[in-house]
Amino acid sequence: MKKLHLGKQLTVLTLAWMLLVTPMAVTAQTKISMPKNKYKVEDDVKIGTEYSAKVENDFPILQDRESGAYIQEVGRRLVASIPNEFDEPKFRYQFKIVNARDINAFALPAGFLYVNRGMIEAAKNEGEMAGVMAHEISHAALRHGTAQATKQSSLKNQILGIGAILGGAILGGQAGAQLGAIFAAGYQLRYSRKYETQADILGARIMADAGYDPRDLANMFKTISGQSEGGRPPEWLSSHPDPDKRFATINREAELLRVSPNPIKSTRGFTRIQAKFREMPRAKSMAEIEKEAKNRQSGGTTGQSTGMENGRYTQRVGYPSSRTVSYNAGVVRFRVPSNWKNFPGQSDIWFAPEGAYGKDGITHGSLVGAYKTQQRTLERATEEYVKGILQANTYLRQTTGYSRFSMNGRNAYATQMSGRSPVTGKTEYAIIYTAMLRNGDMFYFVGVAPSAEARIYNRAFNNIVRSIRFTDYQQ
Repeated sequence: MKKLHLGKQLTVLTLAWMLLVTPMAVTAQTKISMPKNKYKVEDDVKIGTEYSAKVENDFPILQDRESGAYIQEVGRRLVASIPNEFDEPKFRYQFKIVNARDINAFALPAGFLYVNRGMIEAAKNEGEMAGVMAHEISHAALRHGTAQATKQSSLKNQILGIGAILGGAILGGQAGAQLGAIFAAGYQLRYSRKYETQADILGARIMADAGYDPRDLANMFKTISGQSEGGRPPEWLSSHPDPDKRFATINREAELLRVSPNPIKSTRGFTRIQAKFREMPRAKSMAEIEKEAKNRQSGGTTGQSTGMENGRYTQRVGYPSSRTVSYNAGVVRFRVPSNWKNFPGQSDIWFAPEGAYGKDGITHGSLVGAYKTQQRTLERATEEYVKGILQANTYLRQTTGYSRFSMNGRNAYATQMSGRSPVTGKTEYAIIYTAMLRNGDMFYFVGVAPSAEARIYNRAFNNIVRSIRFTDYQQ
């Protein structure tokens, strides 16, 4: 009888067991194949580029440098974990935040991804947010937009109808319908259930490889369900699998993946950005954004469907309160009288007390916003903006030149104008302050009041301007 070398045999058995088990852990992952696609990768790039410009024109993209840098950082981590067989070098993934309160996200072909602010506010941790982003990345990586068009009649009619947004939305239902209606007048292209499941499975794999727990993607659907009105999830498009089935599918896939024992959950960046968003005024819904976009497209009003038009002008308007409240506009923070209401528009915010606002604008109060300009200097940008104000309000005349001063450490300009108000029939004055933002846009503050009350309102305007703190310098 030969001597037993138990230690050696145990080692051999252990190695044999590892050889058997380890391949199973890898090969047991649900296999995903690139869908049949008759279109070139260049078609994805062309469509994504063209329609990202439309999205960013009609949707309120949040212009906050800190949150923008953060969402890009998370996005880059996820993109770096796209499996090689689905990593298209011609795609340039980019991530932006839509200032909408609906809990949703959507993707355009070639990696143009948009995340609603409402989704970030609703997520319980960075993992849940990253899960939604990984799902959207998967739609782009698998070229689901042009693959779906391959099944249909033509690329032009199907994809150029912006249906890729609808199909790529993490949720369907009314929110998805509103996304598509802006550009397609209600036309809907829906990804198949198979494509949605593929995006969930590949998204889970991307999450695990990026250091997240795929179960957080599954949990996001529970979060959505719990925060929906009446405790019920939004109405789903027929193309989206049942949320309970998605929860089970993702959790089952997570068991087949190598998930870090200490996955990324809550992070300092996520906590800071989420708290920042929750301090901001409530974002508009996609329904409200759609209404404004349709209004602009039909040549209607300027898109200021803010509720301000429902106000009623009165002869007596209360003076600005000495008490103030903080307002966070993303790239700037400031304080305004506590008795002024705010009316966020597409690119600006109006403030006015009761009796001073209505369908024709404001008679007392202020206007704050960002002006997109191609001018290289603050002086020329200010002149361009003032010219536009005078053209839009023909009763006003500029009454002073441009004076220079400092606004929160930045060079700024101020000027005044005056004229007889068509609303009150009284002489009103307006004072305009401007400064440049880091992204090249021009920040403006406009104060409006009857000339007879100039002394009182000037004090309020000066206090607001002194309270301004720019936050667009943050990384």
